[in-house]
Amino acid sequence: MQNLLQSAVQNVESPKLLEQVRGKIRLKHYSIRTEQAYLEWIKRFILHFDKRHPSEMGSVEVEVFLTHLAVDRHVAASTQNQAKSALLFLYKEVLGVALPWLDNVEQAKAPKRLPVVLTKAEVHAVLGRLTGTHWLVASLLYGTGMRILEALRLRVKDIDFERKEILIRDGKGFKDRVTMLPLTLVEPLKTHLNRVKQLHQNDLNDGFGSVYMPQALGLKFPYAGRDWVWQYVFPSGKLSHDPRTKDGDEPVIRRHHLQDQSVQRAMRQAVVDAEITKPATPHTFRHSFATHLLEGGYDIRTVQELLGHSDVSTTMIYTRVLNKGRWGVSSPLDAL
Repeated sequence: MQNLLQSAVQNVESPKLLEQVRGKIRLKHYSIRTEQAYLEWIKRFILHFDKRHPSEMGSVEVEVFLTHLAVDRHVAASTQNQAKSALLFLYKEVLGVALPWLDNVEQAKAPKRLPVVLTKAEVHAVLGRLTGTHWLVASLLYGTGMRILEALRLRVKDIDFERKEILIRDGKGFKDRVTMLPLTLVEPLKTHLNRVKQLHQNDLNDGFGSVYMPQALGLKFPYAGRDWVWQYVFPSGKLSHDPRTKDGDEPVIRRHHLQDQSVQRAMRQAVVDAEITKPATPHTFRHSFATHLLEGGYDIRTVQELLGHSDVSTTMIYTRVLNKGRWGVSSPLDAL
């Protein structure tokens, strides 16, 4: 253990610790949001112990910090788990120190809540109050069961109009899957992509037009990022600096995909305008998609595959929110 810690101290001297963490995260192709979250938790961990270097600490300090989050800060279980993952990544992947299993951590309690599901009438009401790109994104969420970032990260090449399919790449757990392309969205999507193509051409004319390429494709095919097929289906309305630009390098200006906060705001207003009292978010469309398929008689294995769940038990939760109850039981009051 002492040799490992000495090695860790030498490793973090150059480059800086956070730069090492960032490099390891990008080597493993984690998302930019995971990168930002992990770096933030590592900073908080260091500050919590008066800026002590992580190589001078270990499992005891990690346990103390995680317990502090649950007991003193009352964070959600998912928040504590994210902090735990960040610190385990720091020690295992960057410092090369294997921490023992953290048995003494006070676990934040995860509430067992049923998913919020909209009725078909409520879905119709919400979609009817959305317009333009927000309507198209929301319609895709309900029509395919995609997560919001899965939809926003779609590339032009991922939509197969001939086979009426959408290829979802690098979903949760870095898994690819295929879902259906709703027939009612074929023409709206084609019209939308015609506008996006003109926007891309304008960017090319202005000397831009290159999009972020996943993993190492940007190095292997340096000019592919300018190709039409790699462009985002839902691009942002403005150009921006690529947050992955290394310190000291000239910022790379690209057109990223539409931000999920934009869709969330539009959804929130649509729910209010439709006078729906349920706490519906864009993710509610995914829950509604699964529930309505089960109500329509589709088997749970099919729904599991479309949602990309690894375990059918995850999909089973939707049987608890069906209109007729889990076993199709009617209330005895209705028989009076």
